[in-house]
Amino acid sequence: MSGTLKAYKNLDFLNSPRARPIRVLCELEEPKQRFQQSRVADTIVFFGSARSRPMDDAKDQLAHARRELERVTGATERAQAEASVAKAERLVRLSRYYEDTVVLARKVTEWDMQRGGRRRYFVCTGGGPGMMEAANRGASMVPGARSVGLGISLPFEESLNPFVTPGLDFEFHYFFTRKYWFLYLAKAMVCLPGGFGTMDELFETATLRQTQKIKKPLPTVLFGSDYWDAVIDMQAMADWGTISQDDLDLFYRTDSIDDAFDFLVAGLEEAERLEEQTGPQAPVAITEDDEQTIGSM
Repeated sequence: MSGTLKAYKNLDFLNSPRARPIRVLCELEEPKQRFQQSRVADTIVFFGSARSRPMDDAKDQLAHARRELERVTGATERAQAEASVAKAERLVRLSRYYEDTVVLARKVTEWDMQRGGRRRYFVCTGGGPGMMEAANRGASMVPGARSVGLGISLPFEESLNPFVTPGLDFEFHYFFTRKYWFLYLAKAMVCLPGGFGTMDELFETATLRQTQKIKKPLPTVLFGSDYWDAVIDMQAMADWGTISQDDLDLFYRTDSIDDAFDFLVAGLEEAERLEEQTGPQAPVAITEDDEQTIGSM
């Protein structure tokens, strides 16, 4: 390669292990600039399974799987068809939460857009399919609304869903820089049924709040009691003494869209009142002087 090539144009170097700190810095500074330009400073973050689908799609898949089961005769084929039916049945059960997410994201976006120019809360997701798509989809149903998608490059996941607002669509390489932007701007969080990724975000956020690394109010909904009661027994953690009983108050469990909406709105409005009493209201764009005020992290 020619020695006259400027260092910042040397892609071999920029993609090398030695340039990793530069790439990390880019994933902090480039999103920051775009958030400034788009005046995004407050988000309501939705986490949940990438594997969920709309109810109609899930039912179609189940119907197809059942037809295949009726058609096959061999033992091996039948076992495979039965597994496909079971998988499709799980998909139908999960699809309820896709539909609920669409409605909840639409409701919080409508509330936000109808507040007459007050501070703006943007729905924010991981940008992928499933529950993430559902939240961006719900926000897109509100005229004039925008929503954020913090995507990440994965070998087995699709590109960003089509409901993320152009310009607010991001693709990260590093999980930890993506996590930073999830939490730095978050003013509320909704955790829907999800897998390892959802658990990762949930427990990292809980740890940061428990240790007061995050001092800002962050109303957090665990939506879907059947799921959360089955997969996490946090009361058992308190009974064992590994967390405090008060730590259970970090989350609010519900199965009701209206209940979740009321909890989120009440929490956000209370946080605004507290902010007005303790200092100037957080601005709508991130600047160097405002970072501590906005993030409180």
